[in-house]
Amino acid sequence: MEDVARNRFLIVVGGPTAVGKTGVAIRLAQHFRTAVLSADSRQFYREMNIGTAKPTVEERQGVPHYFIDSLSITETYSVGDFERDALRVLTDLFQRCEVAVLVGGSGLYLQAVYAGLDAFPPISAATRACVRAGEEAGGLAWLQQQVAELDPAYFERVDRQNPARLRRALEVCLESGLPFSAFRQQKTEKRPFHALLLRLQLPRAELYERIHQRVEVMIAAGLEEEARALMPYRHLPALHTVGYEEWFAFFEGKINRQQTIEKIKQHTRNYAKRQETWFRKHGEWTTFHPDDWEGMLQWLQEQIENIYQQKKL
Repeated sequence: MEDVARNRFLIVVGGPTAVGKTGVAIRLAQHFRTAVLSADSRQFYREMNIGTAKPTVEERQGVPHYFIDSLSITETYSVGDFERDALRVLTDLFQRCEVAVLVGGSGLYLQAVYAGLDAFPPISAATRACVRAGEEAGGLAWLQQQVAELDPAYFERVDRQNPARLRRALEVCLESGLPFSAFRQQKTEKRPFHALLLRLQLPRAELYERIHQRVEVMIAAGLEEEARALMPYRHLPALHTVGYEEWFAFFEGKINRQQTIEKIKQHTRNYAKRQETWFRKHGEWTTFHPDDWEGMLQWLQEQIENIYQQKKL
């Protein structure tokens, strides 16, 4: 285990949606002759393509990718499941490669791999069904109320607009009878690799313009039709996602088409802002403009060389 840690490196590429993570991750994988692990929790799902901005078949050409189209929206899959599966992939990959690339905007999924998670109790099907029924009846407000009552300490810190985080906390509270925050005090295991945390950032106005352009491209590519085909499954957790929920509201006659498009843009901007907040608060990230390829490469090479030098001392 110690020998592996001396010369295995996980480059973690994070940042908000639409900042350019996919292109950078692929270029890094090509440079280091390795593979990309996607930690985007919506790109896992085969049925969600246009709205999740998956890398195209052409972009993936010649670069092995893991955890894209690996699940159906009907399957239950937690961040703990991803941690386990990603570590298995890395164990195999590091037998052949010195470097691997992990990329995504889902900060908790990135953190689960490079740093580990606290140990949470397994959640029974009955508890999941109970929470799902409550959420379907009361929506986000119900989740917020339940978590605020059962774990006020965690409720003060959590992103209250993120139903996945609230849902997970509530499931743990109900299953264990303890506050979710009680399970967040434990030490995680040391990883058998060195994590190099690289965060992409753009000026806000430029990022928002990219978001607006991406939404327009998605709509032109058929996002409305993709969402319509998924309408019968809108109750599933995977589809509580920006770019889909707005279309479901449109199909139900609650908003018009132009309002739908504007809400997707607005909600995506809101999501990007929350992502940036997460990256500022968690981990020691080194920040780069997505076009600063030479700067990123120089920094990575310096980090790797420094680690080798420290091992020699």
